[in-house]
Amino acid sequence: MIKATTESTERTEHKKVCFPWIPCVLWLLLFGVAARAQYEPGARVLLDAHNCYPYDGRWADRIDRALSTGTPLAIEQDLVWFNGRSLVAHEHPRGDEPTMKRYFFEKIRPIVEKALRENKRGDWPLITLNLDFKSEEPEHLRAVWTLLSEYRDWLTTTPRSVSLDDVQPLHVGPVLVLTGVSDQQRKVFHDDVPIGESLLVFGATTRPTRTNYHRWMNYSWKAVEPEGQPNAGAWTKDDEARLTTLVKAAHDAHLWIRFYTLDGFDPKDESGGWSASYNFGSLAAARERWQAAILAGVDYVAIDQYELFRDTLTQR
Repeated sequence: MIKATTESTERTEHKKVCFPWIPCVLWLLLFGVAARAQYEPGARVLLDAHNCYPYDGRWADRIDRALSTGTPLAIEQDLVWFNGRSLVAHEHPRGDEPTMKRYFFEKIRPIVEKALRENKRGDWPLITLNLDFKSEEPEHLRAVWTLLSEYRDWLTTTPRSVSLDDVQPLHVGPVLVLTGVSDQQRKVFHDDVPIGESLLVFGATTRPTRTNYHRWMNYSWKAVEPEGQPNAGAWTKDDEARLTTLVKAAHDAHLWIRFYTLDGFDPKDESGGWSASYNFGSLAAARERWQAAILAGVDYVAIDQYELFRDTLTQR
């Protein structure tokens, strides 16, 4: 009897000493994988701060508002070539618009330098820069390449391979730069880069096939609701199915996916400077789509209402 009690006690003590390490090791393994995979398609849903720059001298605080929502996030910058300079503007610049160097890169410098000092890479890239070229003059694209080269130590890069189909691993930095689908952009940002040198920016593709340069897909929300935001009715199962299908196709091809632009505000309210063509007509209608996009795993959700989307994302 005494022996049985002793053996039972020994087994109990053995469990206490030997078994707890199993969930701990599993947790560490899973956490390590998750930390390495945070930047990969489908790993996280981010605010994409749409049109994050001043209009006609107004709303200059947009980048401050976007950054106040916290990182990681994406920030869109529209670029126009005007009198030999690349300016951050939607269209028809006046000439007094900021450059991307001043408005974007130097604004995020404290965040990036802190990230580089601390070297905590789990959430990198902290900021995705989404370039929307409104004009594609060769000198404009080359000027932007030169600017990106100044900040190459901040950027997510990969070596330029001989073949587009030879997909190389990403060297993940605090900043990731994405751009459009055009052949003009591909020529400057990929084809003209010497083999073995670093690609600093990654293009979009219109079909779910990843290459060393093409790493993401960029959809208008009309791909989900063909009638467009102002005419969208109730959110339906068919809408959800279209969204899910598009997201799955992109992620199966190891591509990030973005949708633009999901706003909801009183049409009489023009204080935000937002586009009526992206307006669902009410915050409730927009938020229903935000929640669907989050649930589907959309990587970048383009929104003008930065803080409201942040709150919805945090709640989810």
